[in-house]
Amino acid sequence: MILDMGKKSLQIFRSVAAALVIGVIVGAIDAVFGRGLLAVTDFRTEHFKYLIPFLPVAGLLIVWLYKITGQEKNSGTNLVLTVVRSDEEEVPGWVTPLILISTAITHLFGGSSGREGAALQFGASVGNVCAKYLHLNESDKKIIILASMSAAFSALFGTPMAAVVFPMEVISVGVMYYAALVPCVFSAFAAQGIALLLKVRTVTPPYLVESVPDFYSVDSIKAIILAIACALAGALFCIVLHNGEHYLKKWFPNPYVRVVAGAAGVIILYFALRTDAYLGLGTGVIQASFKETAGPQMFLLKMLFTALTLCAGFKGGEIVPSLFIGATLGSFMSTILAAPTDICAACGMVGVFCAVTNSPITSLLIAAELFGFNGMPFYCIVVAVSYLLSG
Repeated sequence: MILDMGKKSLQIFRSVAAALVIGVIVGAIDAVFGRGLLAVTDFRTEHFKYLIPFLPVAGLLIVWLYKITGQEKNSGTNLVLTVVRSDEEEVPGWVTPLILISTAITHLFGGSSGREGAALQFGASVGNVCAKYLHLNESDKKIIILASMSAAFSALFGTPMAAVVFPMEVISVGVMYYAALVPCVFSAFAAQGIALLLKVRTVTPPYLVESVPDFYSVDSIKAIILAIACALAGALFCIVLHNGEHYLKKWFPNPYVRVVAGAAGVIILYFALRTDAYLGLGTGVIQASFKETAGPQMFLLKMLFTALTLCAGFKGGEIVPSLFIGATLGSFMSTILAAPTDICAACGMVGVFCAVTNSPITSLLIAAELFGFNGMPFYCIVVAVSYLLSG
């Protein structure tokens, strides 16, 4: 019995030590990538009129990079989920530099996408390399990959608690892979510590919500109505992405032609609307949605811009666009519901995020880390209803 306890203690120690090392490595890479992405975004914001005409050229470069590295069939974040669920697939080492470079190129020239696709993929890639180096079995390999994904998500989004749960929750909807809990905790907070040390993140919630009405009133009914709208918006976003990829591949079988067609669509929309609000991450629009009412067309246009970008072959992710869609939808509905703009924007963000990812626990933790705990009863009811209805 003592021998078994010793083996168990050694196994736990190795797991925690590996998680801490991975958290530091991934956190450092993530911090550099995050700073680079901010620099790229600032540069594009200042010169977007001159850069966006070259979006098709950027798309051709991304497709070419994936082809010469043998990753042209890489299905982005779906690849990571397949790897974690399967004992046969693996995330190649090429993914780390490839996804970081292609995401930066996408954002530099005005593609409308997120950044978590890059975070999850390079996190899984680093975890896969570490698992090979340590000669781990399939079960331990899966745990290390999940811990690496937690570290990447934590450092890039500044939400370590949500980062702990998200990889475990998203790999198998409705079932939590608790075996990875301890490594994910240590890797996520280690990565967050590196991000804080390098001054990429702060511990202050970025979207503080101050106008929180009484939950035990008619405002709880308003929250349910908003949750229904979030579920519908999340489902619509998924349908647009799915059908967009299907039809673009059907109409443009050649990936080079497809990426040029998608880039052309983004450019045409940009010149038609005469605004760069839907390019890149759109964090400025998200922040503004908490202070002033967003237009009713904004969340729909973000769906269209993101679908054209990602379905055509550009890289990034769907999570930040889902937050943009939720914030602008909630902000717009605040006028219809006669409710405070900031609480509606916050509820919209987590409601649409939950509908898109089917991860309610992560959604609640993101709400706590992004907005504080003041409006938690409203976030709970929005997340619950959105999860129920999104399917």
